[in-house]
Amino acid sequence: MRFAKTSALLVTLLLPLAASAHTGVDGGVHHGFTTGFMHPLTGADHLAAMVAVGLWSALVARRAWPDLLWAPLAFAGMLLAGALAGLAGVQLPAVEPMIAASLLVLGPLVATRVHLPAGVAVAVVGLFAVFHGVAHGHELAGEHGAALTLAGMVSATLLLHAVGIALGWALRHANVWGTWLSRVAGAAVVALGATLLAQAV
Repeated sequence: MRFAKTSALLVTLLLPLAASAHTGVDGGVHHGFTTGFMHPLTGADHLAAMVAVGLWSALVARRAWPDLLWAPLAFAGMLLAGALAGLAGVQLPAVEPMIAASLLVLGPLVATRVHLPAGVAVAVVGLFAVFHGVAHGHELAGEHGAALTLAGMVSATLLLHAVGIALGWALRHANVWGTWLSRVAGAAVVALGATLLAQAV
Protein backbone atom coordinates (compact mmCIF):
# COMPACT_ATOMS: atom_id res chain seq x y z
CA MET A 1 0.00 0.00 0.00
CA ARG A 2 2.96 2.32 0.58
CA PHE A 3 3.92 2.00 -3.10
CA ALA A 4 0.31 2.65 -4.14
CA LYS A 5 0.26 5.89 -2.15
CA THR A 6 3.58 6.90 -3.69
CA SER A 7 2.17 6.23 -7.16
CA ALA A 8 -0.90 8.32 -6.49
CA LEU A 9 1.27 11.16 -5.17
CA LEU A 10 3.49 11.01 -8.26
CA VAL A 11 0.49 11.18 -10.58
CA THR A 12 -0.94 14.10 -8.63
CA LEU A 13 2.31 16.00 -9.02
CA LEU A 14 2.55 15.55 -12.80
CA LEU A 15 -0.22 17.87 -13.96
CA PRO A 16 0.80 21.05 -12.11
CA LEU A 17 4.25 20.70 -13.65
CA ALA A 18 2.88 21.15 -17.17
CA ALA A 19 3.61 24.85 -17.12
CA SER A 20 7.31 24.14 -16.56
CA ALA A 21 7.63 21.64 -19.40
CA HIS A 22 10.21 22.73 -21.93
CA THR A 23 10.69 26.33 -21.06
CA GLY A 24 14.10 26.15 -22.71
CA VAL A 25 17.58 26.08 -21.32
CA ASP A 26 17.56 25.81 -17.55
CA GLY A 27 17.90 29.35 -16.28
CA GLY A 28 20.02 30.24 -19.31
CA VAL A 29 22.87 27.97 -18.13
CA HIS A 30 23.37 24.50 -19.54
CA HIS A 31 26.63 22.83 -18.57
CA GLY A 32 27.90 20.03 -16.40
CA PHE A 33 26.64 16.71 -15.14
CA THR A 34 24.44 18.15 -12.38
CA THR A 35 22.61 20.52 -14.72
CA GLY A 36 21.98 17.67 -17.14
CA PHE A 37 20.83 15.36 -14.37
CA MET A 38 18.32 17.89 -13.07
CA HIS A 39 16.85 18.81 -16.45
CA PRO A 40 14.61 15.72 -16.94
CA LEU A 41 13.51 16.02 -13.30
CA THR A 42 12.27 19.59 -13.75
CA GLY A 43 10.42 19.22 -17.06
CA ALA A 44 7.08 17.48 -16.68
CA ASP A 45 7.02 16.23 -20.26
CA HIS A 46 10.29 14.32 -19.92
CA LEU A 47 9.63 13.20 -16.36
CA ALA A 48 6.20 11.80 -17.22
CA ALA A 49 7.43 10.02 -20.35
CA MET A 50 10.39 8.39 -18.64
CA VAL A 51 8.43 7.23 -15.61
CA ALA A 52 5.62 6.01 -17.89
CA VAL A 53 8.03 3.89 -19.93
CA GLY A 54 9.23 2.20 -16.75
CA LEU A 55 5.69 1.77 -15.43
CA TRP A 56 4.45 0.20 -18.64
CA SER A 57 7.45 -2.12 -18.88
CA ALA A 58 6.89 -3.44 -15.36
CA LEU A 59 3.12 -3.75 -15.75
CA VAL A 60 3.29 -5.87 -18.91
CA ALA A 61 6.56 -7.79 -18.44
CA ARG A 62 6.03 -11.53 -18.72
CA ARG A 63 9.48 -12.19 -17.27
CA ALA A 64 11.56 -10.02 -14.99
CA TRP A 65 14.51 -10.46 -17.35
CA PRO A 66 14.87 -9.23 -20.03
CA ASP A 67 11.29 -8.00 -20.61
CA LEU A 68 11.59 -5.23 -18.01
CA LEU A 69 14.50 -3.62 -19.83
CA TRP A 70 13.69 -3.60 -23.54
CA ALA A 71 11.66 -0.38 -23.62
CA PRO A 72 13.65 1.58 -20.99
CA LEU A 73 17.00 0.81 -22.63
CA ALA A 74 15.59 1.65 -26.07
CA PHE A 75 14.28 4.96 -24.78
CA ALA A 76 17.56 5.91 -23.09
CA GLY A 77 19.63 4.87 -26.12
CA MET A 78 17.50 6.68 -28.68
CA LEU A 79 17.23 9.74 -26.42
CA LEU A 80 21.03 9.93 -26.49
CA ALA A 81 21.07 9.43 -30.27
CA GLY A 82 18.48 12.18 -30.71
CA ALA A 83 20.40 14.53 -28.42
CA LEU A 84 23.60 13.98 -30.39
CA ALA A 85 21.68 14.65 -33.61
CA GLY A 86 20.27 17.85 -32.13
CA LEU A 87 23.76 18.94 -31.09
CA ALA A 88 24.91 18.35 -34.67
CA GLY A 89 22.17 20.65 -35.95
CA VAL A 90 19.74 18.01 -37.24
CA GLN A 91 16.23 19.45 -37.53
CA LEU A 92 13.09 17.35 -37.13
CA PRO A 93 9.57 18.65 -37.77
CA ALA A 94 7.03 19.03 -34.97
CA VAL A 95 9.38 18.21 -32.10
CA GLU A 96 7.15 19.64 -29.35
CA PRO A 97 3.92 18.10 -30.73
CA MET A 98 5.68 14.73 -30.96
CA ILE A 99 6.83 15.01 -27.34
CA ALA A 100 3.21 15.67 -26.36
CA ALA A 101 2.10 12.78 -28.58
CA SER A 102 4.48 10.46 -26.73
CA LEU A 103 2.43 11.05 -23.58
CA LEU A 104 -0.81 10.51 -25.48
CA VAL A 105 0.48 7.09 -26.53
CA LEU A 106 2.28 6.05 -23.34
CA GLY A 107 -0.64 7.02 -21.11
CA PRO A 108 -3.09 4.53 -22.63
CA LEU A 109 -0.40 1.83 -22.68
CA VAL A 110 0.02 2.27 -18.92
CA ALA A 111 -3.72 2.48 -18.26
CA THR A 112 -4.66 -0.58 -20.31
CA ARG A 113 -1.50 -2.62 -19.70
CA VAL A 114 -1.34 -3.54 -23.37
CA HIS A 115 1.46 -6.02 -24.08
CA LEU A 116 3.34 -5.41 -27.31
CA PRO A 117 6.02 -7.63 -28.87
CA ALA A 118 9.48 -6.52 -27.81
CA GLY A 119 10.37 -5.23 -31.26
CA VAL A 120 7.22 -3.12 -31.48
CA ALA A 121 7.67 -1.76 -27.96
CA VAL A 122 11.28 -0.80 -28.75
CA ALA A 123 10.20 0.91 -31.99
CA VAL A 124 7.40 2.88 -30.33
CA VAL A 125 9.38 4.21 -27.38
CA GLY A 126 12.52 4.63 -29.48
CA LEU A 127 10.72 6.84 -31.99
CA PHE A 128 9.40 9.16 -29.32
CA ALA A 129 12.72 9.16 -27.46
CA VAL A 130 14.43 10.59 -30.55
CA PHE A 131 12.20 13.68 -30.36
CA HIS A 132 12.82 14.06 -26.63
CA GLY A 133 16.53 13.80 -27.35
CA VAL A 134 16.53 16.27 -30.24
CA ALA A 135 14.81 18.82 -28.00
CA HIS A 136 17.61 18.38 -25.44
CA GLY A 137 20.29 18.55 -28.12
CA HIS A 138 18.97 21.81 -29.56
CA GLU A 139 18.99 23.35 -26.08
CA LEU A 140 22.61 22.32 -25.63
CA ALA A 141 23.90 23.42 -29.04
CA GLY A 142 26.89 25.71 -28.65
CA GLU A 143 27.12 25.21 -24.88
CA HIS A 144 30.36 24.26 -23.13
CA GLY A 145 30.29 21.01 -21.20
CA ALA A 146 27.64 19.45 -23.46
CA ALA A 147 29.08 15.94 -23.09
CA LEU A 148 28.84 16.04 -19.30
CA THR A 149 25.35 17.52 -19.50
CA LEU A 150 24.22 14.70 -21.78
CA ALA A 151 25.75 12.15 -19.39
CA GLY A 152 23.68 13.69 -16.60
CA MET A 153 20.52 13.59 -18.69
CA VAL A 154 20.98 9.93 -19.60
CA SER A 155 21.70 9.07 -15.96
CA ALA A 156 18.52 10.83 -14.82
CA THR A 157 16.60 9.09 -17.59
CA LEU A 158 17.73 5.68 -16.37
CA LEU A 159 16.88 6.64 -12.79
CA LEU A 160 13.35 7.73 -13.78
CA HIS A 161 12.91 4.48 -15.71
CA ALA A 162 13.97 2.60 -12.58
CA VAL A 163 11.47 4.54 -10.47
CA GLY A 164 8.74 3.69 -12.96
CA ILE A 165 9.73 0.03 -12.97
CA ALA A 166 9.69 -0.12 -9.17
CA LEU A 167 6.26 1.51 -8.98
CA GLY A 168 4.90 -0.64 -11.78
CA TRP A 169 6.20 -3.83 -10.19
CA ALA A 170 4.50 -2.86 -6.94
CA LEU A 171 1.22 -2.13 -8.75
CA ARG A 172 1.33 -5.58 -10.36
CA HIS A 173 0.99 -7.08 -6.88
CA ALA A 174 -1.55 -4.61 -5.49
CA ASN A 175 -4.62 -6.48 -6.80
CA VAL A 176 -7.58 -4.19 -7.57
CA TRP A 177 -5.77 -1.14 -6.19
CA GLY A 178 -2.93 -1.72 -8.61
CA THR A 179 -5.29 -1.88 -11.57
CA TRP A 180 -7.10 1.27 -10.50
CA LEU A 181 -3.92 3.23 -9.83
CA SER A 182 -2.36 2.24 -13.13
CA ARG A 183 -5.46 3.55 -14.89
CA VAL A 184 -5.27 6.80 -12.93
CA ALA A 185 -1.58 7.14 -13.76
CA GLY A 186 -2.22 6.51 -17.43
CA ALA A 187 -5.07 9.02 -17.49
CA ALA A 188 -2.88 11.65 -15.81
CA VAL A 189 -0.16 11.14 -18.43
CA VAL A 190 -2.75 11.51 -21.21
CA ALA A 191 -4.13 14.69 -19.63
CA LEU A 192 -0.63 16.15 -19.42
CA GLY A 193 0.03 15.20 -23.03
CA ALA A 194 -3.20 16.82 -24.18
CA THR A 195 -2.31 20.01 -22.28
CA LEU A 196 1.14 20.15 -23.85
CA LEU A 197 -0.22 19.43 -27.33
CA ALA A 198 -2.70 22.28 -26.97
CA GLN A 199 0.19 24.58 -26.03
CA ALA A 200 2.36 23.38 -28.91
CA VAL A 201 -0.15 23.85 -31.74
